[in-house]
Amino acid sequence: MLPEGPTIAAGVRTLTKAACSDTGPGAAALLRILLVDDDVQRGAMLERTLSEAGHRVVARVSGTDELVVCVREHAPDMIIIDVSSPNRDMLEQMRHVSREQARPIVMFVDDSDESMAIEAVRAGVTSYVVDGLSMARVKPIMNVAIARFRALQELRDELDKARASLVERKLIERAKGILMAQRGVGEEQAYHALRKLAMDKGKRLAEIAEQVISVTDLLLPPGA
Repeated sequence: MLPEGPTIAAGVRTLTKAACSDTGPGAAALLRILLVDDDVQRGAMLERTLSEAGHRVVARVSGTDELVVCVREHAPDMIIIDVSSPNRDMLEQMRHVSREQARPIVMFVDDSDESMAIEAVRAGVTSYVVDGLSMARVKPIMNVAIARFRALQELRDELDKARASLVERKLIERAKGILMAQRGVGEEQAYHALRKLAMDKGKRLAEIAEQVISVTDLLLPPGA
């Protein structure tokens, strides 16, 4: 059985606190689940298992052709996919979901090669489980998927903050340069001027810096 590797899911949506609140170590709270299963009987059995565990299956579909639309319509906390074997079109749908509305995705497959498993992870699958569906494994796999998703969301948030901080620093440095050139002052004086203006206006320093840059660009002659 292939071990469940880390996800590379993209997107900005974080699970709600209600969906992620713990009832025990690593436990999954009650979730809204979108279920994808190409086998009617197996899908019904899985839906029953999830319902008995207190989860709500908001929709059950037989394929992923309209996965993005289903996610938009039903806003599930988790997607569980149970298929014989994934295909490229299915992975592309998951990739779209992960970019637009990232959430934990658990995929059970009967048969798969290593390359397909790697592609599934890259498409945003949180837990990729080979050898088919076992009802006894559903709950622990869901718990692990949520824990991984939350950890990766935190890492993505930290990365986004770091990128935003870098962009802001560049704006401030450019605005300081503009003031230094226009007023003939030093770097420290230019910085204090920006900070004072930000305090007077009740705005962030980066916002003031961006405004200074925008006004300067506007006043430049065409082609300058």
